[in-house]
Amino acid sequence: MALAGMALPALPALAADRPDFRITRFLGEQRLPHLTQVEGTTFGGISGIDRDPATGTWYFISDDRWRYQPARFYTGKLDINKRTGEFRGVSLDSVYTLKRPDGSPYPAYAQPESADPESIRWDPLSRKLIWSSEGDRPDPQNTAIPLSQQFIRWVNRQGEHVRGLQLPGNLLLTSENRGPRRNFGIEGLTLTKHRIAAIVEGPRFEDGTPPAVDGGAPARITVWNRNGRVRGQYAYPIEKLPAAPIPPTGATDSGVSELLAIDDHRYLALERSWIEGVNYRVRLYEIDLRGATNILNRDSLMTRMFYRPVRKTLVLDINRPEPTQNLESLAWGPRLKSGECTLVIGSDDNFSAEESTQFLLYAAKGCPVGHAKARQK
Repeated sequence: MALAGMALPALPALAADRPDFRITRFLGEQRLPHLTQVEGTTFGGISGIDRDPATGTWYFISDDRWRYQPARFYTGKLDINKRTGEFRGVSLDSVYTLKRPDGSPYPAYAQPESADPESIRWDPLSRKLIWSSEGDRPDPQNTAIPLSQQFIRWVNRQGEHVRGLQLPGNLLLTSENRGPRRNFGIEGLTLTKHRIAAIVEGPRFEDGTPPAVDGGAPARITVWNRNGRVRGQYAYPIEKLPAAPIPPTGATDSGVSELLAIDDHRYLALERSWIEGVNYRVRLYEIDLRGATNILNRDSLMTRMFYRPVRKTLVLDINRPEPTQNLESLAWGPRLKSGECTLVIGSDDNFSAEESTQFLLYAAKGCPVGHAKARQK
């Protein structure tokens, strides 16, 4: 696997320590009509989803930035038959505007302090929601864009700000060629009882160039203790592009679009590529942080100092239903009577009539430890 810098091979899985998470069957999909209306707002651009297992409520966060309405999230239900696994429908209930610390909505795209929501999680410990914004920054093609810092923040169920999580300095956006690139900021967010983890979509300027046909790139996973102290940071090896663009000079965009915890050490990572002339290519991986080098204090991954990335195993190459959509979200669904857990993968339609808001449902074995024990509806 080609990476910038001096990456050692990931440690192999030992026979007694092989990842035991696996997809057992595809249960179906649901799609919502383009520009679905909910309480006078436009549902779409869904970049993150999660579920409260105690109530069965689902949360859907939109990355709209005043194209239609301000930054917001929705509540609703996914109708999944726990006996048969049949995926029967999606219903949407309410919408809530995400609020800044001063109580106002976040400003629109290209305005200072604009938010770009990318992930949302229900936090059962605080009974609050935690969400992430990858912010915005100028680049050579968008020199007039003001700097809007990325962040991770808690809100209550009405979208009102509660508190923030301090980011390490190497994740802060700048107006220079350092730190995360534009649109390569915090994309995935997940929780366990003891940890908070987030991943940036692609390499920082100091860590290498974005994935290409001839090589991959490292993205940083940051892990915090529940008290907000950074526990460590690790390199996730993004694969090289799965196909060349058509024409060869065509545009590409590839990185990690979501992270979902299995336990304190193991996660699911959703890798998504858009390749001009090819469409979307998406793969689901299981990763294990144990044995990986803590790179928190390394400013660059392009030096001759060795590091070991996280261990990574392919779980699923998502190639159906066709055409593959812009899959951006991962969440655990309810446990089935069969003992299988369920995994939901959702898409961001970019508010485009050419794409879909889609939810894919899979049955799986190897659920998170707490997932099997939670009282569920």
